[in-house]
Amino acid sequence: MQRNIIILLCIGHACVDVYQGSVAALVPLFIAERHYEYAAASGIVTAASLLSSVTQPAFGALSDRRRMPWLLPVSTAISGVGIAVSGIVGEYGPTLVFIALAGIAIAAYHPVSTQLARTASAGSHRAMSWFSLGGNLGFAAAPLMVAAVAASGGLRFTPLLLAPAAIGVLTCVPVIRHLGRTSRPASRSETAPRTRRQDWRSFGRLTVAVACRSIVFVGLSTFVALYAQQKVTGSVAGSAAVFALYAGGAVGTLLGGRLAGRWDRIVVSRWSYIGAAASVGLLLLAPGGLIYPFIVLTAVGLYVPFSLQVTLAQDYLPRNAGTASGVTLGLAISVGGVFTPLLGLLADHTTLHTALLPLAAMPLLAWLALRGLPEPETPGAARASSERSPGEQRGAGGHRTARALPRPVPTDCSLPTDRAATSNEDS
Repeated sequence: MQRNIIILLCIGHACVDVYQGSVAALVPLFIAERHYEYAAASGIVTAASLLSSVTQPAFGALSDRRRMPWLLPVSTAISGVGIAVSGIVGEYGPTLVFIALAGIAIAAYHPVSTQLARTASAGSHRAMSWFSLGGNLGFAAAPLMVAAVAASGGLRFTPLLLAPAAIGVLTCVPVIRHLGRTSRPASRSETAPRTRRQDWRSFGRLTVAVACRSIVFVGLSTFVALYAQQKVTGSVAGSAAVFALYAGGAVGTLLGGRLAGRWDRIVVSRWSYIGAAASVGLLLLAPGGLIYPFIVLTAVGLYVPFSLQVTLAQDYLPRNAGTASGVTLGLAISVGGVFTPLLGLLADHTTLHTALLPLAAMPLLAWLALRGLPEPETPGAARASSERSPGEQRGAGGHRTARALPRPVPTDCSLPTDRAATSNEDS
């Protein structure tokens, strides 16, 4: 595993996902300073996510065909500019345009960076969880950075948010240089031989689970700050809720990588969704400040499967790994962005608490979609198999167990043909 490349990609991932998290963190400021209604404010999240759902699979398909490392610094810079300018343009229309521009740039970044990280990780789930952790840390830092902007004077200070983009562009330079020194990667026919079949049916069911997770995560990331402000007094109640959501996500991402080293990814993901469903329900029932631990637990349950689902998608479609990651990562945010305005409309006509109630059912639907899915073969599985003891296998529940080895043939017993030959000779 090329550890330094993973570290640099992790930092770059954090610098890009700061802007993905900033969209939701800016919603309370847009409501407070520009007096947007819930539906209008959630439309800003949709602007960032809807275009991402369309463009991210396209960028993934392109990355299947050609190397495009130059997209890393370009997309990082554009995402920073889009978010920074959105706070100073004033009008709703231009705000949507720049938010959407940032969404497209973020969509361009992820398929390319994910493929590079998967190659550098040499199939390690733990290494991929560290790469995904970079995105979680970016999400977690977003509300803190937006809170600092608000304390500085509000939306007119959003150009300060250009700082992560500058850092991210700098981390891309050594990654691109490294790629320039290495030889051309193997073709898809070499890295994904014909013996590894394309399992489109399982990929489709996995996509349903990812979409259900997206609805919960984006819905909470959009409205959890406002919900916390209604339940808890204090000027930082909302920012603390968003930070708890993303910090719990960081813990869940690392935990997912470790659990996948012991159990099948499908098993880990299914149990995580059961826990997430329970946590969302308790979050909506908890009084006052007790909502914060359930926000953390909900985030853990939603993020344990996050990086695992990306690698599952790539392994279900080994000859279209870029497309698989583009669809998976795109749906991780975009589908939720489409449904978020509906939650906003429901909140406008009822209460925010009522609007969030349907979110408790989404993890259960994700669990149902994953039920019975096979664990696909991973890259380097043959190498891992040769390193594993001959009797090791996965038992019930996806846990590695040991099976009995075949009994050896006794050395003092001759084969039937030998006995027959001897009998003929004696006669």
